[in-house]
Amino acid sequence: MEIRPVFTLDREAVRQVMGGYSSRERYAVRVLESEEQTTFQIQLEELPGLFEKDFRAGLLEDDLDRYEQMLAEGLSRAAWEGEQLVGVGLASAERWNGTLWIWEFHVHPQFQGRGVGRALMESLAVAGRQAGLRTMRVETQSSNVPAIRFYRSLGFQLQGMDVSLYTNDDLSAGEVALFFKHRLD
Repeated sequence: MEIRPVFTLDREAVRQVMGGYSSRERYAVRVLESEEQTTFQIQLEELPGLFEKDFRAGLLEDDLDRYEQMLAEGLSRAAWEGEQLVGVGLASAERWNGTLWIWEFHVHPQFQGRGVGRALMESLAVAGRQAGLRTMRVETQSSNVPAIRFYRSLGFQLQGMDVSLYTNDDLSAGEVALFFKHRLD
């Protein structure tokens, strides 16, 4: 496997890598709000059945256009097994606060569990440090327990959420955006 900077986007190969995920658990998010106090509760719970998410259905050409434009920054990385794209980390810098924002991070399902994701994330961290950035940020769904466990295994910590990023009904749908950060110093 080889990891290298990516400057062009093979859209079909990226779609193959960005399959999705499945989980029998989720982090349920509850918000209790009063005039005196607001409490957010995040608790791991077992689901009654298998939850499956396919990212390709929501991947728009506009998104790919935006990702392609940010490749010029030189911060994105891709993992290759021979000529096959097996992982991708599409990232850009938020210079105002020194953050490497990882917009997309995916490993082809057939290559998960083989160290591809860890090596890809380490390469992104090196790129971020070399660019003078202080932290990395990723976003994932509260239903994507495999990704949450992966990020935490690398030292990422939960540092925020958005209860209406995807729709106005994220809380009741059980899919809330969670933001994880990892310091680069």
